[in-house]
Amino acid sequence: MAERILFLTGHLARPRLEKVLLGLGETSFVWTIFDVGVQVAALMTGAIILRRLPRPVEADKIMVPGRCRADLDALSAELGVPVIRGPDELVDLPAFLGRGGKPRDLSRYDMRIFSEIVDASAQTVEAIMRRATAMREAGANVIDLGCLPDTPFPLLEDCVRTLKADGFLVSVDSAQTEELERGAKAGADFLLSLTEETLWVAERYRVTPVLIPKTHRDLDSLWRVTEMAQAKKLSFMIDPILDPIHFGFMDSLAGYREARRRFPDAEIMMGTGNLTELTEADSGGVTAMLLGICSELTIRDLLLVQVSPHTRRTIEEHDAARRLMFAAREDQALPKGYDAGLLQLHAKKPFVTTPAEIAERAGEVKDGNFRIELAEDGIHIYNRDGHHIGRSAMDLFPRLGVEKDGAHAFYLGTELAKAEIAFALGKRFVQDEPLDWGVATDKAADEDLSKLREAGHTLRAKPSDPEGGET
Repeated sequence: MAERILFLTGHLARPRLEKVLLGLGETSFVWTIFDVGVQVAALMTGAIILRRLPRPVEADKIMVPGRCRADLDALSAELGVPVIRGPDELVDLPAFLGRGGKPRDLSRYDMRIFSEIVDASAQTVEAIMRRATAMREAGANVIDLGCLPDTPFPLLEDCVRTLKADGFLVSVDSAQTEELERGAKAGADFLLSLTEETLWVAERYRVTPVLIPKTHRDLDSLWRVTEMAQAKKLSFMIDPILDPIHFGFMDSLAGYREARRRFPDAEIMMGTGNLTELTEADSGGVTAMLLGICSELTIRDLLLVQVSPHTRRTIEEHDAARRLMFAAREDQALPKGYDAGLLQLHAKKPFVTTPAEIAERAGEVKDGNFRIELAEDGIHIYNRDGHHIGRSAMDLFPRLGVEKDGAHAFYLGTELAKAEIAFALGKRFVQDEPLDWGVATDKAADEDLSKLREAGHTLRAKPSDPEGGET
């Protein structure tokens, strides 16, 4: 017998929900819809559902809208039927129900992030610990202590030991043999970067080195030192060095491919900073492309730097990219349709409704509260007194008649400005929700979906209508 799913919704969303479900065609489940009686599904509460839903429930499962604030466990226990929360937007419902394929697993990755503190020698131990902790929270696996040329690093040993005591993996990055030895003695896990002339440091202290050419682009010396390390049975990584665009970029990429051809089982490191830092382009896309190359060549160690302000989220971007590439490679698929974390400026589906659908909903509104939506033709704002379409907040504001209501005007101004940004960039807009910038910004703390939000400053002086519309 087919599973029976009961979809709960509100007045305005019911026609769209029915259209989406009919558009699924033949399904493995039987569906029915119940209009709970609120205009906006987001205002549906557990109490309203329990009061209005007929019993016994003729379904095997109940689905509430994604923005419904209700304690689903309590509802399930009371109704005797599992209650689940669906997606926020109806346009995403087919994928949620399985028409978009199986859920994507982005919990796994096989690339290790070395995050460099480039000016470690100029920092206190406390400052380094703060930065290392933030790096680890962003996704770094190894903290790389950068040693500056001709700059003393008296706290090197203290930094290594303190980081190790707090559970960090540590690498020391220096061109000075004396600093590499000091780092190794203090307990560093990795040394960057050794050549055929300094490989003895790794052998003496049994620490994992990153091997580089003796001089820039001298790949023959890299092949020699790699063979030396293999002969000594050392654990090591190879780094042919990635060059910036117009300064050997393509030749350096060929070096990584040649390294993999010559040493099919060796671990390889790529430092991405010469592209992310030295290219004036949003670094998320640059990172995705480089990690796609790493995925094809099985390069599993990444050295990151963050100096330029435009790369301030580079760890988060590398973390998102390595998870995306791992999942796509495991599925033998394109890195598409998995996650929107690196789609920071534009959305895959920015407009979730059509102008005609918005106009139909606007004609059904009977209250004075404003609704704001986006469609391909612009920003729509409507209530019982009118339906207005424009492309900027300033175009629309004079038509709304809220000049004497300061709090309401402020609220509408902020929401319309947000809608204007979303329309200009092609991002998804949801009234009262922040724009989604992917990994470019920190995610807000998980919201308690079991209860309605506290009224904002613009509503606290006004009477509430728990079963009515929205401001």
